[in-house]
Amino acid sequence: MTKADIIKQINSRTRIRKQSCITIVDALLDTIKDNMTQGHNIYFRGFGTFTIKRHHEKSVYNINRGSHTTIPAHCSPSFKPGKELLHSVK
Repeated sequence: MTKADIIKQINSRTRIRKQSCITIVDALLDTIKDNMTQGHNIYFRGFGTFTIKRHHEKSVYNINRGSHTTIPAHCSPSFKPGKELLHSVK
């Protein structure tokens, strides 16, 4: 499913104009992205949680080159589905 598919479904379910649906979906995604870049987690009860996982610096061995490399500490976005979503998906 793509963003365009989501917009079409919202449009058909709510009868809101397509351009308004595009604006709403873009605003939602921008709000989630902006808050996560500021270090905030996003919680949707019954749906899931968007969190930021912090990874520590670690040393790894590259088999192909035969050398050790250090991966710097970094953050990555993560999604954990809520109980209601987990039980509804089969």
